[in-house]
Amino acid sequence: MKENLEYMRPRPMGKGELAMLYGPDMTPVSALNRLAKWMRLCPQLMAELQATGYYPRQRLLTVRQVEIIFHHLGQP
Repeated sequence: MKENLEYMRPRPMGKGELAMLYGPDMTPVSALNRLAKWMRLCPQLMAELQATGYYPRQRLLTVRQVEIIFHHLGQP
């Protein structure tokens, strides 16, 4: 990995917090809606999340779930 690129280590976090990392210029509700839409548009992402016990109204994400999201959507 290049030194110039900043790597965000996955950690447990709220879905709203993660959404704000992907859309810092948006309102929290808009950022959360956009993240939810991106997730729904990626069936493989949703399948992998569901295999970890994820459900759509879940508010807190595990480290593994955050890793899966980073893998499919890229680092915020």
